[in-house]
Amino acid sequence: MASLRLKRVENVAGDFFVDETCIDCDLCRQIAPETFADVEGQSAVVRQPATPDGELEALKALVTCPTSSIGARGHSARAAARAYPESIAGDVFFCGFAAESSFGAASYLVVRPEGNVLVDSPRFNEPLAKRIDALGGVDLMFLTHRDDVADHAAWSKRFGARRVVHTRDANGALRSAEWLLEGEEPVELGAGLIAIPTPGHTRGHAVLLYRDAVLFSGDHLWWSPRYESLNASRSVCWYSWDEQTRSMERLRDYTFEWVFPGHGRRTHLPAAEMRRHLDACIARMRHQSRPR
Repeated sequence: MASLRLKRVENVAGDFFVDETCIDCDLCRQIAPETFADVEGQSAVVRQPATPDGELEALKALVTCPTSSIGARGHSARAAARAYPESIAGDVFFCGFAAESSFGAASYLVVRPEGNVLVDSPRFNEPLAKRIDALGGVDLMFLTHRDDVADHAAWSKRFGARRVVHTRDANGALRSAEWLLEGEEPVELGAGLIAIPTPGHTRGHAVLLYRDAVLFSGDHLWWSPRYESLNASRSVCWYSWDEQTRSMERLRDYTFEWVFPGHGRRTHLPAAEMRRHLDACIARMRHQSRPR
């Protein structure tokens, strides 16, 4: 629960506030950009919600916050909690309920006749699980890499879901994952589902391509407001920047119109335009790899 004692002085006056425990995951700013903004490296309330819709979006940010750093005096978040999972692209849903252990990574549910897929892990929440039950449960859990797995074991047990992760990232509790990917060749996981190993951010990072349209990119690739383009960051590359650059180049073999990352901004563009932004990202990565 957010603490009034730790309330950031950068918040504007009103019921909603952010306290000093914010880890700058950016999710509140994506969910409710009219209310939250980046102020000196953490989120803060820059405008109090002025409409019922604005209040609901701010409360959805509160529910999603991985560190319970958002407060809303006198407001109930029940309706906001019931909003998740939330459809963001047809049969693709955002789960909310981010986990601190994943540094606030986003997780997604793909609802498909052949069996639903949970991409990375929200923090475990039984009411959320019941709403996912109503959408058909979870058949597969695709874990992009070891950083964003949160409560994967609890979700797998709750739904009897098989967990898919690359063997190079299968450390700790991930050693018990039911489906271990190997090597660097793409693997068809089911109808319209292709796992593509993308080592770089971590040694065993992988992305998931859905129906040649949606790329769940983990921490490999995201939309950057700074560049107004697709981007990756050398400063958060934990294994090999050269490997990550090569992995990015392999994505040129695929077509997609949506990018849904674990960290960073989502984007939707025509496939040809997405390809141009991917090429621009690769060019920047190559430039950063040159000796200085």
